Amino acid sequence: MIDPNGRSVELSPDELQRYDRHLIMPEVGIDGQKRLKASSVLLVGAGGLGAPLGMYLAAAGVGRLGLVDFDVVDFSNLQRQVTYSTADVGRRKLDAARERLQGINPHVTIETHELRLDSSNALDLFRGYDVIVDGTDNFPTRYLVNDACVLLGKPNVYGSIFRFEGQASVFWAERGPCYRCLYEEPPPPGLVPSCAEGGVLGVLPGIIGTIQAMETIKLLLGEGEPLIGRLLLFDAMRMSFRELRLRKNPDCAICGSHPRVRSLIDYEAFCGVAPVRPTAAATGELAPVELQARLERGDELLLVDVREPHEWQICRIEGATLLPLRELAERTTELPRDRDIVVYCKSGARSAHAAKFLREQGFERVHNLAGGILAWIDTVDSSLRRY
Repeated sequence: MIDPNGRSVELSPDELQRYDRHLIMPEVGIDGQKRLKASSVLLVGAGGLGAPLGMYLAAAGVGRLGLVDFDVVDFSNLQRQVTYSTADVGRRKLDAARERLQGINPHVTIETHELRLDSSNALDLFRGYDVIVDGTDNFPTRYLVNDACVLLGKPNVYGSIFRFEGQASVFWAERGPCYRCLYEEPPPPGLVPSCAEGGVLGVLPGIIGTIQAMETIKLLLGEGEPLIGRLLLFDAMRMSFRELRLRKNPDCAICGSHPRVRSLIDYEAFCGVAPVRPTAAATGELAPVELQARLERGDELLLVDVREPHEWQICRIEGATLLPLRELAERTTELPRDRDIVVYCKSGARSAHAAKFLREQGFERVHNLAGGILAWIDTVDSSLRRY
């Protein structure tokens, strides 16, 4: 077995003992374990899905693991991101993850890439790895990972989670459909809430991430039937798995017969994710410091929190009224039309939809708190609890 650098791959006495349960399986054996050692995998995201992925791939003996992330460990991560401990809160995720994975298996090379993945760096980064594993939680990055993998001919091991449900598949355009074949267009911005907004059962990413790890190992070994052309759906509440057959879309924009996407694009624009601009106030948004000034002036305004009751219990802006977004359409009669209304949520996405809806209903004096209560905590009142 030869590694990408042309060197012979051998297993040390320690590795022979470490991988004993692999070596006695004919589907792996000495040659398969050497293949794992000679291989490389890039994990995009070191969060909920990346946690079990990294630990199981390291334990399995994948020779080189790349981790892409730019976040720090937060208390709210600990419920599901099992790579990290309470002592890691405030540390860079990549530092803590590298330390944990090297502790699991010192024979594995851990490469960290602390960056925001975008169209300017994805191709160069992906080029050096055999398999790309998508552990992200937003649509722009999912489409970016897909398109970069298609252009480079790399397999994309996909997983996604929300509340009690998860999905997994292997998108490999050379052998089957890609992510765009399944989801040709992204959903409208804000229609699908993130895990930060809708929640996720802590054990769920462990289940889906472990499935992704299994699919990755099968691809590296060349064994079994990978989830190419199949979408696995998991419902934790019913404890059920379903499988959907996927077909390659001959008109797919990037992997179809006549591709229209031949290079990486602006994925935030493609997904309708608008950047925050300094002119937010002119577009109906109110910065936290502006809201603070108006409250201190005693301006006549109504502050409406459109989050869920459990979020309200964690933290809230003093003087606000709770009106969950899902109840807004039925309770508009409770809102005054002759006062300024400022709506807010956790990060500003749900409240932006609330503000848009209210304007469509004839409310002319509606503002959205830019960045939500998290921005308020960062810039105005750090005594409130983040989540």
